[in-house]
Amino acid sequence: MRTKLILTVLLALWGASSGALASEDGPRISILITKGVESAIPVAVVPFAWQGNNALPEDVSGIVSSDLYRSGYFDLLPVGNMLSLPHKSEDFIYADWERTNQDFVLIGQIGFDAVKREYQVRYELFDIFLGQSVLAEVVPGKETQLRDIAHYISDKVYEKITGKPGAFSTEIAYVTVENVKSNPMFQLNIADADGGRARYVLRSDEPIISPSWSNDGKKLAYVSFERRKGQKLGRPAIYIQYKETGKRVRVSSFEGLNGAPSWSPDDQKLAFVLSRDGNPEIYVLDLQTKKLSRKTRHYAIDTEPSWTPDGKGIIFTSNRIGNPQIYRLSLATNKVERLTYHGDYNARAQMTRDGRYLVMVHRSEGIFHIARQDLQTGRIKVLTESDLDESPSVAPNGGMVIYATKYRDQGVLSVVSIDGEVSMRLPSSKGDVREPAWSPYLRR
Repeated sequence: MRTKLILTVLLALWGASSGALASEDGPRISILITKGVESAIPVAVVPFAWQGNNALPEDVSGIVSSDLYRSGYFDLLPVGNMLSLPHKSEDFIYADWERTNQDFVLIGQIGFDAVKREYQVRYELFDIFLGQSVLAEVVPGKETQLRDIAHYISDKVYEKITGKPGAFSTEIAYVTVENVKSNPMFQLNIADADGGRARYVLRSDEPIISPSWSNDGKKLAYVSFERRKGQKLGRPAIYIQYKETGKRVRVSSFEGLNGAPSWSPDDQKLAFVLSRDGNPEIYVLDLQTKKLSRKTRHYAIDTEPSWTPDGKGIIFTSNRIGNPQIYRLSLATNKVERLTYHGDYNARAQMTRDGRYLVMVHRSEGIFHIARQDLQTGRIKVLTESDLDESPSVAPNGGMVIYATKYRDQGVLSVVSIDGEVSMRLPSSKGDVREPAWSPYLRR
């Protein structure tokens, strides 16, 4: 039994369970809504006016419209059904939008400041029921920042309407595998949360797994099995890679397992799994002092660490009772507390940033789903309807979960809302996709 479970951990680490950036041509992912809320909010996004002569490199209002639609919570009015196309508040006619039964309307215009050499994106949101403007702002930015500005506007509009933060100004990291059955090629990629600007960070003919974002959004930690000089076979090592420069630092390459890196909330430490002492245990590396400390001591297998939002504890998976369950370790007292009791398999857990929910892989009736557990009530809610779901990663607003699954015998990514009401599939332009990781909010 013990040998079988160690093999299971190894398979999980291999992805069965779950210079500057090298290229701008990483595998592109698209987003297909598979389920939305029935009471979607009617919203109109009027095409923004552009005051220049040449075509803009990005369709700002188009990106905003797509962002809001893909959230699953909004019903977007087609441009062809709009009775007017205002760009300024003085041209806005509320009756035009009452006739089309809209709740909110977003308008805008884009200019160019020749002195500052930057674009000025002006937008305004109108609440038709209240009959007033409820949000207005001018956002400056360079040409390369127009897509970022669009995602920023989407976040502001989403929060104003729903009262909850958006997560459009984020990125996702994911691994693609081409030629899965023969001569596989592994690639670590980064893309905007909507799949735009996909580019690869690393390519290797050996597995790349377990990407983890630093909380400043500037670095990725991951496990690579690449062969190093003098080695005939690749073995796992943990690397940190800087997103903008491509600089790589190997931080752990002990004999045996080196797996599942997770950043502390202050980015000063990494938790990961080592079997250097003969058994998979949780360790923490202080990145400043390079001090390595062992945090668990048990004959069972302890794996898949993730930090509590306050940085005072570590969530991890262990088979201490014979099957995988989720535990919490207090770093102050070394006390270990079991968190999951429902089901015979719970693994790969992550807390939402408010500390309320535990999101994890949960086996129900022999099928692996993504589920959430309310840490106040202990109740579990299964969020997904597919099977073989793995590797959940929670958006920084706590509202969405990205995970890996299978669709028509291909590895794909999917997203589900924390309430299970909205779901979408993210097929890739090529290769199997696995091991997603949702970034924090990006500071651009």
